[in-house]
Amino acid sequence: MTKVDVSIYGQQLAVQGDGDEAYVQKLADYVEAQMQVLAQGMTTATPTKLAILAALNIADQLFQQERRRQAGEIEVDQRALDMMECIEKQLSPLTSE
Repeated sequence: MTKVDVSIYGQQLAVQGDGDEAYVQKLADYVEAQMQVLAQGMTTATPTKLAILAALNIADQLFQQERRRQAGEIEVDQRALDMMECIEKQLSPLTSE
């Protein structure tokens, strides 16, 4: 298990995880960037409020990506079925002879 010291919105944190240091730092940088973007649009916001809003935005991004992935899987499955039907139609005259 790796321990990585990161800074997110002025808070020093020791993060333990299975990822390498560069990966954990990249995650922390992403959260920092999300909080900074939110802070620019708000006149008064506590770090806790920004962290919660950033978490909601990140969760929304995750859910949208999962929805796109599932839609892609459905499309791939449908195309595979269409190809199988086409192949079967092409082969059926050969098997009936």
